[in-house]
Amino acid sequence: MKISSLLLCVLILSGKVQAASAPDIGVVGLFPGKAVLVIDGNAPKTYSVGSNIGDGMKLVAADNETATIDVHGKRQVLTIGQYVHRAAPSSGNTVVLQADAQGHFFTKAQINGGSSLNMLVDTGASLISIPAADANKLGINYKAGQLGRSSTANGVVNVYRVRLDTVKIGDIELQQVDASVNESGLPFTLLGMSFLKRVEMVRDGERLTLTKRY
Repeated sequence: MKISSLLLCVLILSGKVQAASAPDIGVVGLFPGKAVLVIDGNAPKTYSVGSNIGDGMKLVAADNETATIDVHGKRQVLTIGQYVHRAAPSSGNTVVLQADAQGHFFTKAQINGGSSLNMLVDTGASLISIPAADANKLGINYKAGQLGRSSTANGVVNVYRVRLDTVKIGDIELQQVDASVNESGLPFTLLGMSFLKRVEMVRDGERLTLTKRY
């Protein structure tokens, strides 16, 4: 089971999480079939898949990586450190991310309906940038894309520009998103501006809210 050590330290030192600053539901631990959740700033509690979390909320799936919570018929897929609000917009087109200990925002995403992968939110990247190894796992024929060259810390590498059919983060799904596939030196996928320019981004301290625009 993976537990957010930062949040657990806060809980140990203070005895509780202050409800005034806490989101409605926070994920602090995950393992197959169960999730450890903080509800309205109360002490962490373990819920099994199928459990009712509160009014109109249910845990519908959980594994070592993510928890899926149904909120009034809208499903939110969360990783450790992410949050969901009971009063989320009815459109279901909003995702709330929580910064990690280094201040970075990571999120799970699906590309072209494939398996989920970690993405780092990077407003300095003009496109979604994908390591070639991940592109191969997702079945992206990136070498059919437009070939370019990019200077990196590891030298000049081949970069292929492609267009992704879909990119999905939580309930936000965008179609026809430009991306690049990097053949060397990229440890994980970057969520760049080809996606981010199509959402509204609002940062509030350690939280980043993404809302679909178009």
